[in-house]
Amino acid sequence: MIFYKTEEEIEKIRESSLLVALTLGEVAKHIRPGVTSLELDKIAEEFIRDNGGAPAFKGHNGFPNTLCVSPNAQVVHGIPSNRPYESGEIVSVDCGVLKNGFYGDSAYTFAIGEVKPEVQKLLDVTKESLYRGIEAAVEGRRLGDVSFAIQEYCESHGFSVVRELVGHGIGKNLHEAPEVPNYGKRGSGPKLREGLVIAIEPMINLGKRNIVHGKDGWTITTSDGLPSAHFEHTIAVRKGKADILSSFKFVENALEENKLKTV
Repeated sequence: MIFYKTEEEIEKIRESSLLVALTLGEVAKHIRPGVTSLELDKIAEEFIRDNGGAPAFKGHNGFPNTLCVSPNAQVVHGIPSNRPYESGEIVSVDCGVLKNGFYGDSAYTFAIGEVKPEVQKLLDVTKESLYRGIEAAVEGRRLGDVSFAIQEYCESHGFSVVRELVGHGIGKNLHEAPEVPNYGKRGSGPKLREGLVIAIEPMINLGKRNIVHGKDGWTITTSDGLPSAHFEHTIAVRKGKADILSSFKFVENALEENKLKTV
């Protein structure tokens, strides 16, 4: 069953999503060669709790940490570790927050230092595909229009779309109906209505679309060992234009400041 949200509920999801955005901004301030994902995880958990929220992922189905941190060929659901990052790596950081009874969810894939041109292109195309999907998420369209927009854009640039992992509805539960695939047919699926709140999250691979599940029960990796990128926003369907409830503004401001410090 799809739960359509009231304006009051959407504002609560916006508040949770804003805390996710601010948390990812804190992570962005510290992400650099030599840092470990466990250090980033600690920063994120303290920041979320200091701002009146609770980490959405910690303890969810037994997940051990606040952040899902997935470097390089890891697609999603990576568990933080003590391994320091090196220049040239990429890392997807997925964060969820529960605040005032509602969830927010967002993800950003960071380049650590200089990355190969084809990897930077993967990041740019995946991020742009998220916004292509969001453009299609308006009242009167269908869910398949969102999926098709993402798939068409990524595949036109030679990248592949993971099929087994999808976006989702979000609200009082972290994962609600409907599922939001990153591939599909125009004009297919449920009709989009105002009050639908979904997390759109393209997971796009440099090589083949196939994935493998790790022995830890969580980590999902590309089958060919090539990099994967992941970007996610929580949005509300509206007439004419989707309402993006999360934000990359704080991440991008922090990354710009980091760049200025190193010049």
